[in-house]
Amino acid sequence: MARIPPITKDEMTQSITEAFQKHVREYNARITNMKASLGHSLLSFEIYMEWYPLYAEVEKILGKRLAYLYAYSISYASDCPLCSTFFRKIIIDAGEKPEDLQLTSSQQTVIEFGSAIAKHHGNIADDIYNAMATQYNKTEMVVLIAFAGQMIATNVFNNVIETDIDEYLTDYLPPAKHILK
Repeated sequence: MARIPPITKDEMTQSITEAFQKHVREYNARITNMKASLGHSLLSFEIYMEWYPLYAEVEKILGKRLAYLYAYSISYASDCPLCSTFFRKIIIDAGEKPEDLQLTSSQQTVIEFGSAIAKHHGNIADDIYNAMATQYNKTEMVVLIAFAGQMIATNVFNNVIETDIDEYLTDYLPPAKHILK
């Protein structure tokens, strides 16, 4: 059970109702448990929804597939069940297995970069940074790093409040590891 449950219709102000409607309209997106929890603070909701235009820039740089794999690598390394499951859904719906991704060496560099940022709180080794910096220019690197920070902020928010996994994602949860073999 989430520490801060999603806002209810009775609790919503006119401004949050309008913000939710605008978000659904602009991004063809649903109001998830995370977004509804953010709805307790209009400013917080608006700031976190800036994820969408930043992600669009990441897609321009990396392409659609590598963008969602990058986001998945950050969320997985952040131990965020909700965000990891969200990106698992995208990966699976695209016909891939998250546990058996086929990556080129340059794609692997991107995945390792995102994962390292999350695992090491941004304190990444020079070889990991330099491998990325040879593939992307300064502007692209800034976007990719800023997005990693935004993704980690989303992971942290969901982990702290223990956001419930949305029902539409439950079929995409990773298989439970069996303790008995």
